Amino acid sequence: MTTQTKPLSRPIRVLVAKPGLDGHDRGAKVVAAALRDAGMEVIYTGLHQTPEMIATAAIQEDVDVVGLSILSGAHMTLFPRVRKLLDEAGRQDLLVTGGGIIPAEDAEALRGQGIGKLFGPGTPLADLIDYINQWAAEHLEQ
Repeated sequence: MTTQTKPLSRPIRVLVAKPGLDGHDRGAKVVAAALRDAGMEVIYTGLHQTPEMIATAAIQEDVDVVGLSILSGAHMTLFPRVRKLLDEAGRQDLLVTGGGIIPAEDAEALRGQGIGKLFGPGTPLADLIDYINQWAAEHLEQ
């Protein structure tokens, strides 16, 4: 069950990206569709994106949230690189979140580097939607 919050004056804008060489995008497409169904504007960048491409797209599309789907095991490199590029561009305000096969200790280390909550396989889509809605209620202008 999704949490009801005061609606924003505009939809939450989310960029969903698949960084690196991982070629499995079914999960990212399912997440993108669920976020759209929840009323968010979603931009899906497709497969094999570099961190630079993702950060550039996030800035050009003026998104609120960047969601990375990483199944390749490169999460300790790719999440921090995207965060660093966004920070360097003056976009510390963006939420960087995502999911994949990420051990709990790595997720905790990434949180310490400015990455939001991370979601593993089998997580109910409502949990991700609730998380983004709650973050938006706390960080975006109503």
